[in-house]
Amino acid sequence: MSIPLLQYKPSSQNQRVAGYEVPSEDSPRSYRLEDSPTTSEIQELIWAVYRQVFSEHEILKFYRQPNLESQLKNRAITVRDFIRGLAKSESYRRLVVETNSNYRVVELTLKRLLGRAPYNKEEEIAWSIKIATLGFSGFVDTLVDSEEYQTNFGENTVPYQRRRFKDRPFNLVTPRYANYWRDKQEGDRYKWGDINNFLDMASSIQIKTVNPKPVSTANIQIPDSSRDTTAQGVPVSISPSASFPSLR
Repeated sequence: MSIPLLQYKPSSQNQRVAGYEVPSEDSPRSYRLEDSPTTSEIQELIWAVYRQVFSEHEILKFYRQPNLESQLKNRAITVRDFIRGLAKSESYRRLVVETNSNYRVVELTLKRLLGRAPYNKEEEIAWSIKIATLGFSGFVDTLVDSEEYQTNFGENTVPYQRRRFKDRPFNLVTPRYANYWRDKQEGDRYKWGDINNFLDMASSIQIKTVNPKPVSTANIQIPDSSRDTTAQGVPVSISPSASFPSLR
């Protein structure tokens, strides 16, 4: 018996409010299978799915799933099934699931499959429990089969970021893995502000011990530096009246 999804209060984010913006070049393009009758158009739709799920500008051979692509081209599966297959693929697991905590996996997967960020920390916790009980595959099925997904994207629409009213696209502001994984992989990389920077610098300083040597002053002659007030043995005196003659 699986644990039911914990209850959380959805926050009022942009995608929950009807939009009134004028469409522009920043508005996400909607790809639909019904609007892709030619081979080139359906190939463009496939690339759009890869970009949405993997959030990469360059699609590598490692990401591709030829069997799923072939079934989609032949209309044997829907776009929703294609999304499900990519999210469950070994590529997605290695790139996203294995390099992040459950909370971040929830954040990334909601952005890529539902087109929105988590409402709050409570939602991240609720979905993290789903991952712990159902596994990541069950988590993907729950998202793709949810009413929210069906309402917004249906069977044949590629998910997209809903309502880019304020923020930039998710793939520009949400890297594939968090800082802690990057720092773990790059252990020798300089990290600005890290205390280890000071510790490494302090340990690299070589301290040489100086042994003091005793100094004897017994044979040191101190020269006479007193002022000589006589000239050839005759005392010198200065008269004020001689220096300053009378003005009368």
